[in-house]
Amino acid sequence: MTRFPSHGQPLDSRGVAEAADLLGVRAAVLWAIVTVETAGCGFLPDRRPVILFERHEFRRRTAGRFDASHPELSGPPGGYGVPGVHQHGRLAAAMRLDIRAAIESASWGLGQLMGCNAALAGHADAQAMAEQFRRSENAQLVGMARFIRSRGLDKHLRQGSWAAFARGYNGPNFGINRYDAKLGQQAAHFAANPPPDLTVRAIQLLLSYQGFAPGRVDGRVGEQTRRAIAAFRSANLLGEGGGHDGLLVELLRRLPADADAPDRSPVRSPTLSSAATGGG
Repeated sequence: MTRFPSHGQPLDSRGVAEAADLLGVRAAVLWAIVTVETAGCGFLPDRRPVILFERHEFRRRTAGRFDASHPELSGPPGGYGVPGVHQHGRLAAAMRLDIRAAIESASWGLGQLMGCNAALAGHADAQAMAEQFRRSENAQLVGMARFIRSRGLDKHLRQGSWAAFARGYNGPNFGINRYDAKLGQQAAHFAANPPPDLTVRAIQLLLSYQGFAPGRVDGRVGEQTRRAIAAFRSANLLGEGGGHDGLLVELLRRLPADADAPDRSPVRSPTLSSAATGGG
């Protein structure tokens, strides 16, 4: 498994509900965390999970033995390079040196959870976590929630203690990038505004897999999303029947088969886009 080919199942209300229940928080808090970590999307357009390979972690886990031969993969903090597909190239190169250390040295999915924290997220090891995270954003979000609860950070979320949460989740240098302030701003935004529409958001992500760029995967229907929907319908000779729900079913049908994937049918609920709003 060198490329982590993904099923790429979009987030749905089941994943949001489970993560929110695990932490005892409102959905707005979850959206704040994933927006700060990944701009709110856990997969690339090629269906691989969003990752960041951290060379200082790889150096630590391999006792620096690749510093001289592979300084781009093993060295001091920084040197990440551009996000996206490039990070999978770095991970693949590191895996050729030490598979376990490489997977543990990348952060994965919606919550950018480090592979070395797999056990705290409820997985046997980093590779098992990566295997689940490649399948669905639900697995990514629930894994993030399990990690947060395992570390005892959920109480800070319920209290709105962003600095205390940021210190435990992002590290002692969280203030350099104003991580706590960004979390607070995003939490206030999502608390005061309608949550992302999960049906629209899923359509956006699935359109990106099909090569139709919808813009940001944010659950909002903007002009770029409208153009992408229209282009997809036109290219596939689809009418307007069924609205967004029908379009989602059609896009889900085009996902590659994955024997271990969860049920791919969309979850129908009167509050699909605002599930799991109970709690602290």
